[in-house]
Amino acid sequence: MASNSNARSSRYYGMRDTIVVVLQALAIALFVRVFFYQPFNIPSGSMKETLLVGDYLFVSKLSYGYSRFSFPFSPNLFSGRIFATEPKRGDVAVFKLPRDNSTDYIKRVIGLPGDEIEVRGGQLVINGTPVPKVRKGSFTTVDDDGSFIEVPSFLETLPNGVTYTVLDAQENGPFDNVGPYKVPEGHYFMMGDNRDNSTDSRAQRAVGYVPFENFVGRAEIIFFSAAVDEPNALRWTSPWTWPFDVRWSRFFNLVR
Repeated sequence: MASNSNARSSRYYGMRDTIVVVLQALAIALFVRVFFYQPFNIPSGSMKETLLVGDYLFVSKLSYGYSRFSFPFSPNLFSGRIFATEPKRGDVAVFKLPRDNSTDYIKRVIGLPGDEIEVRGGQLVINGTPVPKVRKGSFTTVDDDGSFIEVPSFLETLPNGVTYTVLDAQENGPFDNVGPYKVPEGHYFMMGDNRDNSTDSRAQRAVGYVPFENFVGRAEIIFFSAAVDEPNALRWTSPWTWPFDVRWSRFFNLVR
């Protein structure tokens, strides 16, 4: 009898210890997510080729300090930011869409407070100076019909030396000749790297200037990626194909 009682007691304490460990791990994960790093996934191609549909990345909340939008459900506990550090030109950042303060967008910081931004013939102009844009090659992507197409890619270098790739699929596209835009104080001008397929600050009614308070954090590193926008990608009914759908080479790439 004593032996059975001891066995039950051992199982009880073993289960209790396991539950405690699991709860502690969940609490730590929640704490990290709320205050330090939040995972996001990329649902659209507006940041190609820097970020692809199906990329999963960590966003650092420490980078810009905290506003109410840094926390789940955006509780109205305070206004402005605490421990604030201003975004740098060229940062890839997640922010809450100003028109509803709830939808997450991810774009690149192009214009700082007080800047004048315009686009002429597809070339970015900041404070009257054209930003160098040099042909890099082509990027293979998928169009709306699911067909593979080649899109011209370019290296763009901002005044502070940050260099990244932009795509320009269409000459004289809808946003290739716009502006000038005068960025208000306390706001930022955001643009997608896929210039002809990005709804960003150039679309003033849809996005417009982004208040500093709306920033959630800076994109830091890709921790997982899968080809979800290519024909027949991630076929859930055939798990034996999954290793071929995962983009292994993108794992742990820094976002630049």
